[in-house]
Amino acid sequence: MQQQWFTYLLRCSDNTLYAGVTTDLTRRLLEHNNSNKLGAKYTRVRRPVSLAYAEHNLNRKAACQREYQLRKLTKSQKEYLVSKFEPLTFIT
Repeated sequence: MQQQWFTYLLRCSDNTLYAGVTTDLTRRLLEHNNSNKLGAKYTRVRRPVSLAYAEHNLNRKAACQREYQLRKLTKSQKEYLVSKFEPLTFIT
């Protein structure tokens, strides 16, 4: 069975959006909120963070490429994606 990869956006406490990739959204969200070693340096000082957007990707390469695309979007473009996101479909 092939591993699932996700690209995601987190909403930080300062209202910024952080992009990342993972194979486990629940675990990664906990790491961002609770771990000083495993959470991203960017999110460590902007806690708490919450899942704002996520999408499935075929593999790690596709997830990383999509993460790069998301990082290049303007704030308003990212907010548009977030506004269309239905989080219940991604709870694992």
